[in-house]
Amino acid sequence: MSEQVAAVAGGVIGGILLLILIGIAAYLLWKKICLQPSYEELTNSVTPTHPYASLEDQTLTQPSSVIQPKSIRTRSLPFIIPPKFHGRDWINLTNGEQVQEDSDPYVTPESGPRCSFHSLAGAYVIGSINPELYKFPEDKSETDFPECNIGRLWFSVEYEQEAERLLVSLIKARKLQPPTDSCSPFVKIYLLPDERRYLQSKTKRKTLNPQFDENFIFQVSSRTLYQRTLKFSVYHVDKQKKHHLLGQVIFPLKNETLTGDSKLVIWRDLEAENLEPPSEYGDIQFSLSYNDYLGRLTVVVLRAKGLKFQDERYAASVYIKVSLMNHNKFIKCKKTTAVLGSPNPVYNETFSFKADQTELDTASLSLSVLQSAEGDKTHLLGRVVVGPFMYTRGKELEHWNEMISKPKELVKRWHALCRNT
Repeated sequence: MSEQVAAVAGGVIGGILLLILIGIAAYLLWKKICLQPSYEELTNSVTPTHPYASLEDQTLTQPSSVIQPKSIRTRSLPFIIPPKFHGRDWINLTNGEQVQEDSDPYVTPESGPRCSFHSLAGAYVIGSINPELYKFPEDKSETDFPECNIGRLWFSVEYEQEAERLLVSLIKARKLQPPTDSCSPFVKIYLLPDERRYLQSKTKRKTLNPQFDENFIFQVSSRTLYQRTLKFSVYHVDKQKKHHLLGQVIFPLKNETLTGDSKLVIWRDLEAENLEPPSEYGDIQFSLSYNDYLGRLTVVVLRAKGLKFQDERYAASVYIKVSLMNHNKFIKCKKTTAVLGSPNPVYNETFSFKADQTELDTASLSLSVLQSAEGDKTHLLGRVVVGPFMYTRGKELEHWNEMISKPKELVKRWHALCRNT
């Protein structure tokens, strides 16, 4: 009995496998006969021509002997325009084919996301480099000299924090104005307030444009560095070995960044020394400027010289108080930082006050030089007042009027100090 069941099961399984093989064979035969690809000859095909040829010349007639076979057309494949042709102008032809118009080959296609598989031929043109944007600004420091210029000096300053050394590089001078045709210049470098010691460059013979390229070192602690001022005095040696001062440069260190990886080359125009003897209580130099559009009065306190200290028991600490007055009524005051131990302090500090143009006939500025004493006490070393005719005369009135007549321009002058109140 079991043998009969096994024979029946084997026959069923064999029949199923036979049916499967017959089905596969029938499918392959149908695919070969019914889905065989054929080609259809287009009646009006387009032949590529030169872009400038007319469209009528682009169509060619087919030979009459060609027999059109009956066939089944396959599914059409979509045509995707490559990225490099995006944004171009296209025109339609008679059979729906497309030809690119002759256009500027440098037209930039529309921007769009790029994929890693795009070819280099489809790379987008992003524009050309404008070399004007990468030019360094032209250095006009050796060509642009203002009127009445007496010379210009180039130098660099660097401070070594660990060694507490101030490195000064004297580079060059240009357009010096000696009293004679011949010029043999040299430079003395001071670190104020110490005016007794200085470092001196070599003398350059018979030149108005000396090239020094010399380095100098001052030993100065970091605590007092920004209270010091560099002074460059340019001299000329005549045939009798006499020294003539051609000009000087005052360079305060307090507002400068002296530590860093690179040296900054600095140039300054020479200033003539004030040859007038100091007044009884000393002198002060400052600049005035008035901006009529902003209604702003600007005072630049530059320096003082020949100050007479009142209390020698303490280290002299001198500062300047700038006060704005109107009808002799106090409006506002500002103070400079204190400078220690020098009768010729350098400040170079700027202050601004709001002042309407209609107030300039009744306003005045008072600059008081003060010496700190024991405790909170101060000694008045001198004062100067500049303003309109109502309050001042002489140089102080001239300075005020020149400021008004030259708006937005700094007007610099020396003034003698007095102690009367």
